[in-house]
Amino acid sequence: MLNQDAIDALKDLGEHIAASRADAVKSFHINMDELVVMAERDHIVGLLRFLREDPQCDFETLIDICGVDYPERGERFEVVYHLLSMHLNHRVRVRVSTDEDTAVPSACAVWPAANWFEREAFDMYGIQFADHPDLRRILTDYGFEGYPLRKDFPLTGNYEVRYDDLEKKVVYEPVQLVQEYRNFDFLSPWEGMTSQIPGDEKATES
Repeated sequence: MLNQDAIDALKDLGEHIAASRADAVKSFHINMDELVVMAERDHIVGLLRFLREDPQCDFETLIDICGVDYPERGERFEVVYHLLSMHLNHRVRVRVSTDEDTAVPSACAVWPAANWFEREAFDMYGIQFADHPDLRRILTDYGFEGYPLRKDFPLTGNYEVRYDDLEKKVVYEPVQLVQEYRNFDFLSPWEGMTSQIPGDEKATES
């Protein structure tokens, strides 16, 4: 847990970012001892460049870019950027929202390392990134249909790809669960206890 001075320092940093880039920042808050900035999608590249170059921010390291799916929202996806300033020893999480059709500007011009992170978000969620140098799938197989990390992606009825050692080639097979689906009542042993314990029927009265 951060002490109050550290939390106040994060709030001051959030106010500095919001005041400096009012066009790009919707709001900010502190969550789990970390500064979270809600950003405008169309201004994300300018905001990221500011966070990297401003002396009070100095977020020179891009840790991760990931997607989040909220199917109940009009803009169902969020793209989340995790940045680190090793020099000033603080972090920031920047979030933008988008829908299935609207592309988020690519951060590759700010951090070349964003390339594969954005490809993964595209592969897993179908999030589009404008001006990306090579936006194609990175984890799934060629010809894969759908986006596996979307909340509405079906768990069965799809095909998997594996290498068959006997046939010495890559084969496509329907996905098979290793065990049948089971329902659990989650009752405690006392709630689930019956009047007759299995095996009692074998006992004989003396």
